Amino acid sequence: MRSYLLVAWNLFDPIYYSLTRLTYIYNEIPEENILRVRLTRYKGKDAILSDGTQINKNDILVKIHLHNVHLLNKMQHIKSDIKRGRFIYQSIRKSLPSLVSYIQKHDKSDEIKGIIGITMLDRGADRLGFEIVPISNPLYKWYKWTSLLPINMLSTTSPSLKNVLKQSGPSYLFMSKAKLSSMYKV
Repeated sequence: MRSYLLVAWNLFDPIYYSLTRLTYIYNEIPEENILRVRLTRYKGKDAILSDGTQINKNDILVKIHLHNVHLLNKMQHIKSDIKRGRFIYQSIRKSLPSLVSYIQKHDKSDEIKGIIGITMLDRGADRLGFEIVPISNPLYKWYKWTSLLPINMLSTTSPSLKNVLKQSGPSYLFMSKAKLSSMYKV
């Protein structure tokens, strides 16, 4: 069943990519970068990050999306959830220096305040430099939980709705541009 879903997702992904205005960012080995990005105006509750950066409504952020189908294809042979988690962590860590380069070269580099992502899998995100902020709008949180459910079920070796329901739900991941640049110098 999982392999059929992965085949369907591989077919659907190019359509999703074209509809979401995402952009690939590349490093020396393009197939190793698992991030796709787009600029966005932040619409959530104001947040102050640990380095003092204040994220306000309508600030420009780079929204990061993991290239999930690419990750899942690479992880098919990994049978342990712990090893899968490490693989995702290392893949993100390897991709972040390219994100620094992307932001530095962007036309709106001076206006970009930081990066944002939304995830239900936030373990280890703080070690990468992200700050985890709960989503305050209950409707948006429910919408994101529903939309992230399929990837959550496919990314584990033994999918279970019971295990997914135990998770805390989706959260924002923030990192200021300054922190990103200092941690992942190009």
